[in-house]
Amino acid sequence: MTTTNRHGNPEGALACFKAELTEKDFEVFSKFIYSEYGIKMPPIKRIMLQGRLLKRIRELNMKSYSEYKEYFFSQAGQEKELLHFLNVVTTNKTDFFREPVHFIFLKENILPAFQEQDTKQMFKVWSAGCSSGEEPYTIAITLNEFQRLNPLFKFQITGTDISTQMLEKAAKGVYPMTKVATIPLELKKRYLLKSKDAGNPTVRVHPLLQKNLVLNYLNLMESSYGVKETYDVIFCRNVLIYFDRPTQERVINKLCQNLKRGGHFFIGHSESLSGMDVPLKHIKPTIFEKI
Repeated sequence: MTTTNRHGNPEGALACFKAELTEKDFEVFSKFIYSEYGIKMPPIKRIMLQGRLLKRIRELNMKSYSEYKEYFFSQAGQEKELLHFLNVVTTNKTDFFREPVHFIFLKENILPAFQEQDTKQMFKVWSAGCSSGEEPYTIAITLNEFQRLNPLFKFQITGTDISTQMLEKAAKGVYPMTKVATIPLELKKRYLLKSKDAGNPTVRVHPLLQKNLVLNYLNLMESSYGVKETYDVIFCRNVLIYFDRPTQERVINKLCQNLKRGGHFFIGHSESLSGMDVPLKHIKPTIFEKI
């Protein structure tokens, strides 16, 4: 007879989940993650990957990490499990108005300069690694605020990410109240709609923020991004930290193919382009201009 623990899980099933992801199996996954997605997965992250795969193994009713590995690398696994695996291994930490210096520079420097040059052109921004949407919606707030003062200003935002799970969250635009604490009150009133569920307080972004936003799947390791647009600004923040230096350089050069000359490129505060052969000149910390 199968007994259950206090959480209602079968004791036998729970016991099997105590097995560890072996160093050998971790190495197999690590090499795959790097070769396909360019994401570094050093030995120190074995326990992290073990923990993240645990939930997926439970969902599939499997008994060990080895069983999951065999399934994952089978033809059926590569067809059915790849996106689930990717959603599990990618890290998605983001916030509204994260690293605010970029939005201040966008508001005070880039947008006024653009408006002086040609008001008939559409201003285009690419959020590469948009995660669950906080970054592109912050961009949308900034651009909508500028548009309120400059009615002829037109803009378009593209958000791309490797995680389909995060893209779905971004498309919904629904966030817990704790997520919007960094947004000024005036902007909250203008661009966020409160839920009526007191037991689960959430906000939904105003349709105005979604009006000019397009979300697409993109693996930055692909040889060609297939992007036809040319952008005035590219946000690629806290994405490069998962790549080694040669991969970072290749990704930046590919992104810059779609950045206008004189356009701006933003990176995260923990990232650096020092020593890289890229068509960007340093303007101020984490802010670059295409040359």
